Amino acid sequence: MSTILTHITCHLPLKIYGSCLPSHVDDLSSTLFGCVNDVADRMQSNRLQLNAGNMELLWCTTCQRQNQLPTATLTVGSATVAPVSSVCDLDIFVDSDLVMHTHVCRTVSRCFAALRQLRSIRHLVSATVFQSLVTALVLSQLDYGNGTLVGLPTHLLRRLQSVQNAAA
Repeated sequence: MSTILTHITCHLPLKIYGSCLPSHVDDLSSTLFGCVNDVADRMQSNRLQLNAGNMELLWCTTCQRQNQLPTATLTVGSATVAPVSSVCDLDIFVDSDLVMHTHVCRTVSRCFAALRQLRSIRHLVSATVFQSLVTALVLSQLDYGNGTLVGLPTHLLRRLQSVQNAAA
């Protein structure tokens, strides 16, 4: 049995998750709409305003079922929220197919950028200091959130391995 998972982020500590069978996506959409509106009403009663312009909507399912995901926007107040292909939470990017491709690409890009910058100062610092900088600025980025990378496809693991090889 397959399920579709959705994730709405409002850029507060607020996150709303739900799951359903593919045939019940419309029911889940209306439930999410109700939840978001309830949150907005509650915030308004406390003289706060939900910034719907900062909301993200992520529908998740397997690669084979990506074509079954809803493409309709969710209207919250006067703002419309369109589904996105990935969201960032605690600096970890989650894709709609949960493969972590966006996270790996961004991590590899940041790490190689840091290595390029470090290369320009390599001759100015001792080997020990340089190793500490590589560990702090590159390897720590590879380690961050590595629990979310369990079961990664081999081609993505190779990209992360290439950063470790370059750092060595």
